[in-house]
Amino acid sequence: MSRIGDRGELEAFVRSVELGSFSSAARELELTPSALSKLVTRLERSLKVRLLTRTTRRITPTLEGELFVARCRRILAEMEDAETEMGRSRERPRGRLRMHLGVGIAMHQVVGAVPKFCERYPEVHIELLIEDRRVDLVRENIDISVRPWPPESSNLVVRKIFEFERMLCASPAYLKRHGRPRVPEDLVRHRVMGVSSIPLHTQWLFKGPSGPRALEVQLTAAANNADCIYRFALSGVGIARLNEFVVADALRQGKLVTVLDEFHCPEELSMLAIYPHERHRLPRVAAMLDFLTASFSHRPWRSPAPRATRTR
Repeated sequence: MSRIGDRGELEAFVRSVELGSFSSAARELELTPSALSKLVTRLERSLKVRLLTRTTRRITPTLEGELFVARCRRILAEMEDAETEMGRSRERPRGRLRMHLGVGIAMHQVVGAVPKFCERYPEVHIELLIEDRRVDLVRENIDISVRPWPPESSNLVVRKIFEFERMLCASPAYLKRHGRPRVPEDLVRHRVMGVSSIPLHTQWLFKGPSGPRALEVQLTAAANNADCIYRFALSGVGIARLNEFVVADALRQGKLVTVLDEFHCPEELSMLAIYPHERHRLPRVAAMLDFLTASFSHRPWRSPAPRATRTR
């Protein structure tokens, strides 16, 4: 019967896959490339399976390696969690925190706040996955996922961070060239853009005489990345539907302006922090959850910009 290998072998294998080379992994683990390579080779011999394909430029996991690396991440995380709970770390958060974030909330809010967290908890090593996609927290060994979609599994815990709305906006230059829509039906004559990873992304809600109504729109431009659509809007490509925390600064600075305000329909959306059961007991996870709530529950992007101090 094959044994699974010791911790050093697992760490060598996982970091080699994640960094794509023995030399990069060796530097991080403070080993020589040859010593690290021997650890991975020993693991392959123990399991009697080839885990990596080696070339002169890069190493990539085989099909068996892809399956095994996910399991190894969970094993290493469990080992670290056990060590953390056995130590006195409840008073001092530490260890690697792997957090997934949607592009919009990451690039326009969280990334700017993370340095404060790092300063407060220097022994927590943050690893961010910034992507507009659904992730499998267990399989990908993610501590926290920050996103507006509820989980599909009941084995995950949900904590609401804040509520938000989506805005229709465009650059002044675009509206000068193409005119301002007066009613939602005018959008058919405009270039409209949206984030394709949002559920029902082509059905835009508007306030009607008898309540909310959904208007099916034909998108001129779409992307599975909110920041891409935001940059298109700034460049005058068209009218975009984006989350308020993405466009708040641009609206305040006049780089974007809202349209169809009188037809705006609040959608009661929530930004959620999702994490596996028991993870909140880990000090690093609890610290980040509290930090996210304290930083964003009051929706700081809605606060008026501070007035510039006049000099005489």
